[in-house]
Amino acid sequence: MENFTTRSLNIPFPKKDPHHALAMPIYETVAFEFDTAEDIAANFRGELPAHTYSRTSNPTVEYFETKVKVLTGAHQVLALSSGMSAISATLLAICKQGDNIISGKNLFGHTLALFEQSFSAYGLETRFADTTDPEVIESLIDKNTRAIFFETVTNPQLEIADISQFAEIANKHGILLIADSTITPPSVFNSKSLGVHVEVMSTTKFISGGATAVGGLIIDNGTYDWSKNPNCQAFSEKFDKDAFIARLRKNYYRNLGMPMTSHTANYMIAGLDILELRVERCYENCLKLGEYLQQNPKVKRVDYPGLKDSTYYDLAVSQFGGVPGTIMTFDLESQEECFRFMNHLKIIRRATNLNDNKSLIIHPYSTIYAEFPESERLKMGIRPGMMRLSVGIEGAEDLIEDIGQALGED
Repeated sequence: MENFTTRSLNIPFPKKDPHHALAMPIYETVAFEFDTAEDIAANFRGELPAHTYSRTSNPTVEYFETKVKVLTGAHQVLALSSGMSAISATLLAICKQGDNIISGKNLFGHTLALFEQSFSAYGLETRFADTTDPEVIESLIDKNTRAIFFETVTNPQLEIADISQFAEIANKHGILLIADSTITPPSVFNSKSLGVHVEVMSTTKFISGGATAVGGLIIDNGTYDWSKNPNCQAFSEKFDKDAFIARLRKNYYRNLGMPMTSHTANYMIAGLDILELRVERCYENCLKLGEYLQQNPKVKRVDYPGLKDSTYYDLAVSQFGGVPGTIMTFDLESQEECFRFMNHLKIIRRATNLNDNKSLIIHPYSTIYAEFPESERLKMGIRPGMMRLSVGIEGAEDLIEDIGQALGED
């Protein structure tokens, strides 16, 4: 079976359900009983795999992880409480005080704050660079560099890096290549095929099935030698290719309370099954809205890498099959004009999430990046006249009509 949706709908449960349920049951329980004291002791020694406590693992969460593993071709998958916890846990597992990572400079605001404010306080340095210039990326690597981190499509700048060039650099220096693929879901992006070692994403966005729950994923593609990372060497000797996920589970996932809940996993399972259909509809809407906005004289600029005149169109085709997510930006004359426009919208919602079933709009300059100085916002391409539109599954004609009336068209 090659079709994404067909495969997703036919992935078997890890264990056969005694009642032959078609949908995975929600295991809303904290603890799991063992038949004997010897069995539970063997489990704690790592000799008898089984669920013991839902902060460590849970059957419903396990099934969600299994589905993602099958659909992506990954080696191991770990589901967490949020996309930010996925990023945090990944870097905590591979870095220590005095280490550094290299990252794109145009990041989602909260990721940027995590790197600049939270991690820096504990001695982890982030070296920011232009991800469209691989030579600069490579020049920043030294003996303490543990990873190159990038977003597959930057949010909200909508830049796309050449992933194959990053993979070549990372492999040359024996460091990890980590991709945040939140904007490009697994129905359009296969990170393993492009040389990414570890993929992180916020499942809150596309996978949740319409903004139903907050969650995150860490996907280990099984293509990195963990003995090359000083912080994973001890685990590599014991767990080999499973070293990274073992370190995550034993040192961070469990100890910092990062697991996904069973109810959240249930939402994610349902969302994954209809992911491809939603992405296709949102993408079709993006193209129609993009063409409309480009022709509107009141709109000063339109950015969407799926449009043929985009600087990043060729990379969008080669890396994401021409579907580089379903968010776009467009500019009006000023922040005041943006606010007036947003306040007149009737269908498109003023909200901060991405990839809901509903179309959502936000003014990044005054919201997500408000805590950054104006000079830094402008340097990151966050303009006062720019709005970010996450395109939903409504009828394209209705969205166009809504935008038109908000712009003051007759």
